[in-house]
Amino acid sequence: MIIARVVKKQGSYHSFSCRGHAGFDDMGKDIVCAAVSMLVINTANSIEAFTDNKITGSDREQISWTFEETPDRDAQLLMDSMLLGLREVVSKYGDDYLRLIVEEV
Repeated sequence: MIIARVVKKQGSYHSFSCRGHAGFDDMGKDIVCAAVSMLVINTANSIEAFTDNKITGSDREQISWTFEETPDRDAQLLMDSMLLGLREVVSKYGDDYLRLIVEEV
């Protein structure tokens, strides 16, 4: 199962992490894993390429990033879009493959 965690502080995105394997199919054939990976990697790349926001991250055992400052409207929209896509994956394939956690701290 993939576990994706979004952390918000005072209503704004603070950090994101994603780890695991969906287990929908064998590695290399897993469309759920591919969908989640594409949404997550594209979001991080888009934040870096299209906004002035700075994120620090890692892609070793899990993909993760933290906003260095409160994200602006553009980064918020990109994060909202990623969550929309992740929720759609859960809706289509079920929460046996992707667990999405959004928490306010």
